Amino acid sequence: MSENARIIRKKTGNFLEDFRPGHVFRHKGGKTITEGLFTTFTEFSMTTNPLAKNARYARAYGFDGLVCPPGLTMLVAFSQTVEDVSENARANLEYIDMRFGAPAYVGDTLEVETKVLSVRPSSSRPNLGIVHVQSTARKNVGDPSEAVVMTWQRKVQVWKDDMEAELHPGEAEPDSVPCELQLPAYDPSVDYKSMAHLTSPDSYFEDFEPGTTIEHSRGRTVTDEHIHLTAILDNTSQVHCNQYMIDLNPKQYVGGQLIIFGGIPFTLCLGLSCPDVGDNTLGDILYPTGRHTAPLFAGDTVFAATRILGKRDYPERPDLGILECQLLGFKFEKADGEPASDDAPKGWKKTQIFELDRHLAVKRRSHYAG
Repeated sequence: MSENARIIRKKTGNFLEDFRPGHVFRHKGGKTITEGLFTTFTEFSMTTNPLAKNARYARAYGFDGLVCPPGLTMLVAFSQTVEDVSENARANLEYIDMRFGAPAYVGDTLEVETKVLSVRPSSSRPNLGIVHVQSTARKNVGDPSEAVVMTWQRKVQVWKDDMEAELHPGEAEPDSVPCELQLPAYDPSVDYKSMAHLTSPDSYFEDFEPGTTIEHSRGRTVTDEHIHLTAILDNTSQVHCNQYMIDLNPKQYVGGQLIIFGGIPFTLCLGLSCPDVGDNTLGDILYPTGRHTAPLFAGDTVFAATRILGKRDYPERPDLGILECQLLGFKFEKADGEPASDDAPKGWKKTQIFELDRHLAVKRRSHYAG
């Protein structure tokens, strides 16, 4: 043993020079969905679909119990990737091909792995680059109930640590991951219509018309509670919780203050839209693309709107249809001298913070409500 005290200053997470196309991260920890975690995020996000609120309803529809909303599944899975992929990121740029598979329930354990698909240095900022990855979340690995619950790609803008370090640009092919939404079969012997009062009466497949924009009425202010919410997801990114780090170099960080973890406006927008769009869904199928368009800070209030893009039949499910839509999140910011407009009152401007293309499996009134 050395007579001199040792000091080890550890670095966590990976920087741009650490990523190599084709490398696979098997992320630490995993996470079991507890009743506390389930309740915290379904209530915080204002989710209204009875599949996540009413066990009798969920079981009548053939599920094993309360079903995790897609935003919660995404939060638990996504957060496991942060330490390896985005702890040293400047921004999360884009979600791509986010697909949902098996339902997740309270008691299920999610584990995630990520493949690096490409590394690209910035052409204008030598201290930054873009890393493109593919992540897959499985539940109950090694158990007969093991299944893929979701898979997705994302692009992240990552800092370089050592300006002299060699980068490893290049590309790798994404893996082919089977992941299709698993739904219980329609059962004509179940009296679904007796439970129709538990959902919004105007959110069935027949109610949606392409070309319509639905402005959802509720908003949700996010305070510094976001630090706690991020922590209980095991998300370790310092830009969400370490104000001291930001104060040392505020120009390096967007806004010079803590940024709310992007998964929070993501799931909030899903929840705020739920009464009007998601109440009569049996599951989210696919998010082809999505992105954060402006940061969210403590004190901001999140609102949401949905554009109805298209409708089509659900293959081999006459009781369902597929709704294609775009979910938009926004906030209002004070702007002295700004005139009143259709979007905002005088002295305020409306700022879009989020957009997400969604494909949903929506019940038909003809089969479920009469």
